[in-house]
Amino acid sequence: MKHFGALLLKEEKAIFSSPIAYATVTVYLLLMGYTFTAVLFLNRTGELVRVFFQAAVLFLLVVPVVTMRLFAEERRGGTLELLLTSPIREIEIVLAKFTAGLSLSVLMLALTSTYAVVLGIYGDPDWGPIYSGFLGLFLLAASLTAIGLLVSGLTANQVVAAVVAMGVGILLWMIDTLGYLLPEPYDTIISQLSLVGHFTPFATGALFLSDVGFFLTIVLVGLFLSVRTLARR
Repeated sequence: MKHFGALLLKEEKAIFSSPIAYATVTVYLLLMGYTFTAVLFLNRTGELVRVFFQAAVLFLLVVPVVTMRLFAEERRGGTLELLLTSPIREIEIVLAKFTAGLSLSVLMLALTSTYAVVLGIYGDPDWGPIYSGFLGLFLLAASLTAIGLLVSGLTANQVVAAVVAMGVGILLWMIDTLGYLLPEPYDTIISQLSLVGHFTPFATGALFLSDVGFFLTIVLVGLFLSVRTLARR
């Protein structure tokens, strides 16, 4: 992994030198600020459950925009072939791009944590659901980043990569509604693939290892398939 640091620095510079990153963070903060203000001052509720679900929905939309360029732009520019012919392992390339893509979501989560600070200053919130909610958002962002990275590795068109990754994320978010229409045991199997089904316990303060394992499985499968996609080239 001796090339990982250099690759990560390169990817971070590419992400944060793009206006897309700043536009994404700005829109995210404006929408989240509106939601937090409405919950705190209009509903007078000292909890972040609605904020967490709002952030989760926004991640479904903004993470594919961040990940769409990770591989697609290099393939379109012809630099991916040059990178693959260098003495760098595919796993290093994938991990560097995944970490860089996830870093923007981590930044947005860090900025969102100021809402918890405000609640702590002016109220006495239940910190358990707040901690688990942020953990759930991190795991959701990591899963969506892995999905977006895989899709970006399969196409040279950034718009197509963003739309497909967004579609996959939204499908997994709402797939439990389809599961309810199926007979047993298919209803249970399909429902277990639901992102919202596994995220809800985090947002409400319940922490189960099965939910953590679900998101980690998506991340590992996405990274593995991304490595295999590169290796086949």
